[in-house]
Amino acid sequence: MSVTIKDVAKEAGVAPSTVSRVIADSPRISQVTKKKVKKVMEDMGYHMNYNARVLVRQATQTIGVVMKHSSSHSFDNPFFSEVLSGISKACQENDYSLNLTTGESEEAIFRDVIKMVQGKRVDAIVVLYSKEDDQVVPYLMQQNFPFVMVGKPLLEASNIMYVDNDNVQASNEAADYLIQLGHERIGIVGGEADFEVTKARVEGYKKALALHGCPQNASYIKYRKDGSYDGTIITEELLGLPEPPTALVIMDDFHALSIIAALKEAGVSVPGDMSVISFNNTIVSRLSSPSLTTVDTNAGQLGYYSADTLIEKLQKPGMMNKSLIIPTNIVERESCRERK
Repeated sequence: MSVTIKDVAKEAGVAPSTVSRVIADSPRISQVTKKKVKKVMEDMGYHMNYNARVLVRQATQTIGVVMKHSSSHSFDNPFFSEVLSGISKACQENDYSLNLTTGESEEAIFRDVIKMVQGKRVDAIVVLYSKEDDQVVPYLMQQNFPFVMVGKPLLEASNIMYVDNDNVQASNEAADYLIQLGHERIGIVGGEADFEVTKARVEGYKKALALHGCPQNASYIKYRKDGSYDGTIITEELLGLPEPPTALVIMDDFHALSIIAALKEAGVSVPGDMSVISFNNTIVSRLSSPSLTTVDTNAGQLGYYSADTLIEKLQKPGMMNKSLIIPTNIVERESCRERK
């Protein structure tokens, strides 16, 4: 037989209405009483009726998460798993649940978002990307629906909450790291060209080359297409150039694995013939052979602070929008070598 509010009230020596107020986190109840009642609830195995709570509070206690691609595709890359882990931690600390988009295309993901908003399935949304020609963010703004972005907005950045790295600076430092090792012909392998993070990192890469007078060759800049991490074609294009690069900045550890495999297939060793620095410092970078020198973007913190900031906004609607920049640092491993 399930434990009721009346059972908890009797055991705690308080009125049932007091237990209800504790569940609703009413400011009228002292912290001492809240702690006492919650301890009894835990000891007795009381579980709140969330459906009833939703009706009373007009809130779902659920945060929606909009994936960059389909969930099945995104979970291939451990970066997104680490971001989601951070989001989950913040939600758990604040007694929120998660609802992820599951669409297999941009249009299907957008339809998921509409269902979340119109069906009142979530209280707010974390958007895990920033890109051109996006339908989701303009829709959320039009609906005046609470949301935060992981990535700097391409438009109206001052009016939108976001959590991001300084990707221009991070990429600048990655390219500079290779330059300090004596490399001049440096290529960059980005994500899809219409995503803000790709634009920012290409900008930082170009700034580093310009500062040190290194050749800027448009053929050294390559982009991922259609979410694919297959590095075979990109590698063939780079190695087929009259003067191939001697070092690469690759915007994702997961993609770096594919590029390194393609280089090995072509008889190019890393770091002997080609130095590689990547981004994100996921488990992939540690298990790769050679292990990857990488820019740690602190993916877990990106996720945690996006959700934590969003929940704070829900709890304090009058709060000014916050935007946070999470620091990065280069983790040196085995995939880079001094150019001789």
